[in-house]
Amino acid sequence: MEQGRPHVRPADPLSKARSPAAALAVQCGIVAILLVLLWLLFGVTTTNLHERGIQSGFDFLLQPAGFGIGEGVFAFDSGDAYWRAFAAGLANSLRVAIPGIALATLIGTLIGIGRLSANLLLRGLCAAYVETFRNIPLLLQLLVWYFLLTDLLPEPLAAWQPLPHTYLGKNGLAIPWLELPDFTINWPMPTEFGFSGGAMLTPEYLALLLGLCCYTAAYIAETVRSGIQSISAGQVLAASALGLSSRQTLWLIQIPQSVPLVAPPLTNQYLNLIKNSSLAVAIGYPDLVSISNTTINQTGRALECLTILVAIYLLLSLATSALIRRLGKP
Repeated sequence: MEQGRPHVRPADPLSKARSPAAALAVQCGIVAILLVLLWLLFGVTTTNLHERGIQSGFDFLLQPAGFGIGEGVFAFDSGDAYWRAFAAGLANSLRVAIPGIALATLIGTLIGIGRLSANLLLRGLCAAYVETFRNIPLLLQLLVWYFLLTDLLPEPLAAWQPLPHTYLGKNGLAIPWLELPDFTINWPMPTEFGFSGGAMLTPEYLALLLGLCCYTAAYIAETVRSGIQSISAGQVLAASALGLSSRQTLWLIQIPQSVPLVAPPLTNQYLNLIKNSSLAVAIGYPDLVSISNTTINQTGRALECLTILVAIYLLLSLATSALIRRLGKP
């Protein structure tokens, strides 16, 4: 190359094809092809079902369900429609997932920080927690929690009182509850056959919540530990040189900088917790999957019920990812 003569990069013959307009056109074409294939698949499936005398369609959602739901966020009667049953199942799933995410994050963060402690005993206990709960199948953990809550806890009249006016026994956990719109507190009282008054958390709900929290917290702990350790040692040494203690260095330098790093893997764990809540059917908790199974047995609309399940879990996952991404923005 001659001195002083600028180097000209040869034109890329595919540059026009890589323009935003062309890329958008290609994507739209792919989406259109997928929609056509899905429509053809739906048509073939519907035709085959009609030929075999199998009913299809979502009209059953407006029919009376004919079964009750033992517990939930809102009351459900057997005369209510199937769509309301799915709504009750979704509310029950969220009733576990939302507090489960909060508790798993808290426990996992503390365990992850404990794994970096200078105290050998604390570090060993946290490591044992992580290795234990990560290497036992979640379904088995749920069954163990359910056995502990239903077989080893005392009868209602001899129930434990972990807090004042709070009772824990074979029937579950009874807690005080605020009655609206009177704003009066409804206090629980143990009876021979259970608890009266207050709010009742059943053994099925507690077993599912504890299982999901302990299992997910083990993975969150490793995420938090790796995020803290990813901060360069030079910053830790600089903080020490400035006179900051180990605790101040952790909370003022390491944790704030590790939050953006651990946000994506934490989102994956939150999504796993939401999807793992479908194992509630194994211990009798009436979540979305349990309601769907009952509906399939009564109506025979397996394809429609599975489609509803896929759509709901997909929307939940996308909404959770979008919310975490929005909260993570500065």
